[in-house]
Amino acid sequence: MYSYHEVMTYCEEEDVKFIRLAFCDLAGNQKNISIMPSELKRAFEYGISFDASAIYGFGNEVKSDLFLFPDPSTLSVLPWRPAQGRVVRMYCDIRYPDGKPFRRDSRYLLKQAIAEAEKRNISCYFGVEFEFYLFITDEEGNPTKIPFDQASYMDIAPEDKGENIRREVCLTLESMGIQPESSHHEEGPGQNEIDFRYSDALSAADNAVTFKSVVKTIAMQNGLYASFSPKPLKNQSGNGMHINISIKSPNGKKDSDAFMAGVLKYIREISAYLNPTEESYLRLGEKKAPKYITWSSENRSQLIRIPAAKGEYVRFELRSPDPTTNPYIAYALLIYAGLDGIRKQIPLCEPLDQNLFIADQSVTDTLEKLPANLKEAIEQANQSSLIQQYIPDILD
Repeated sequence: MYSYHEVMTYCEEEDVKFIRLAFCDLAGNQKNISIMPSELKRAFEYGISFDASAIYGFGNEVKSDLFLFPDPSTLSVLPWRPAQGRVVRMYCDIRYPDGKPFRRDSRYLLKQAIAEAEKRNISCYFGVEFEFYLFITDEEGNPTKIPFDQASYMDIAPEDKGENIRREVCLTLESMGIQPESSHHEEGPGQNEIDFRYSDALSAADNAVTFKSVVKTIAMQNGLYASFSPKPLKNQSGNGMHINISIKSPNGKKDSDAFMAGVLKYIREISAYLNPTEESYLRLGEKKAPKYITWSSENRSQLIRIPAAKGEYVRFELRSPDPTTNPYIAYALLIYAGLDGIRKQIPLCEPLDQNLFIADQSVTDTLEKLPANLKEAIEQANQSSLIQQYIPDILD
């Protein structure tokens, strides 16, 4: 964690030549402006202006000037750039010219949710399991649909050709202060998974955005294309972004169960943000991706799984989100849903200890389902009291 003065000193002493001021559009795509060290003081004091009308979800040309204010605690060296004339990156807060927070800044939305939880003495922690495919590129560097290998779940080299890519990604992240927990080949050909140790919500969201950019960069440097599409290959496993959530509160398991009950209650309403593309819904309901709103221990056919774990690793795993989500908005909505569950002490339904991928229709016909497509998910979001209360501005 760096302070303003430490960042200024670091950039002066470590031959930093470019500072990337990073932020996300409403869809969670990373954007940035590069400034020279001579402009850094101005960035901290007055912000760096940009044209918000050109950014997805930020509005039109009317009153389109917004300002980026770097968060010094997020300073990170980009290790794939030259050591001489270093490039560093900081995530930014976005403000209007009068200094007020920009209400469509998804990082700001998450900060608001965290503050709401803190009012109730509740801390939320997130750990993510990211899946992605590696595809071969053609002679001009354009992506194909040819997987990098034909390996399967947890295979090793030589069948698993992604081993060195994952290694390079993990070492790069580690040098940036981000701690991967494990990595392996996933079920699909050319499909990989890298999992992260839990951290506070804001750091977890920042790290998720960083992770995607690192994977894409390392893949490109190796002549490959990394795809985070929810369903890049028709008859193969889709890419999930399983979100593991644990909370600390004065009431312990009682609040944890109510938090999970809140997520289950609002999951249909927030699915448009956890699964924001048409392809998202091609993944759900097959190859270990959930379809029904249920939970169980150690059961990967359920929407929420309680993994076998002890002590600080106790958590619940939400299995529906995919990597196209904006993690700031996703975590904010999950926090609000969980807090509502705690406030109302929503009772947690009974677990369903069955394999829902092979369960009899007499069982599945009684279960509530996730939205079947993006249109249905958007309709649910537009009618959501939770979204209208906490993030109404992003619906305009």
